[in-house]
Amino acid sequence: MSEQPRFRLRPLRSADFDRVLELERVLFGAGAWTYGMLADELAGLGRWYVVAELAGPEAMRYGAGRRPVIGYAGLWFDGDVAQVMTIGVDPEYQRLGVGRELLRALVDRSRQLGASAVLLEVRVDNEPALALYRAFGFEQIGLRRRYYQPEDKDAYTMRLDLSASGHGRPGPDAPQGDAA
Repeated sequence: MSEQPRFRLRPLRSADFDRVLELERVLFGAGAWTYGMLADELAGLGRWYVVAELAGPEAMRYGAGRRPVIGYAGLWFDGDVAQVMTIGVDPEYQRLGVGRELLRALVDRSRQLGASAVLLEVRVDNEPALALYRAFGFEQIGLRRRYYQPEDKDAYTMRLDLSASGHGRPGPDAPQGDAA
């Protein structure tokens, strides 16, 4: 994929589960969510999930009404702080701005909900995601050893303070990494 795809964001629906779970397996391997985990997550209080689906001419090759999901993201809001639960982008569409728009949607939603901050965990070796989060103004606040199971991978905890003006909106020169 050499040019930026046209896509749109919309709320995640139960009809998207199979595709989201397929992407989970590709992106997260043994740590991927199961159908039950995804269903339980979406049923939880304060959850908000969105998908990116192809739009425009590229989507037409799949036929009417069959726009493939190329990414997904979700957050949990507890009344004070929002937590990014997941962001995933189809490898074919990574580093093309899909992850950035998904993250922007999560940050915007967090602001709408009145969150004071956004928290997330990210694998310490996920350089594209780290670049994306830093471009949004997230700062590393901790290290969680062996956070990702069953792979025993460490994670950074990162925080975006929403009370500071201008944070959460990367400029035009921001890196185009996609979170995973």
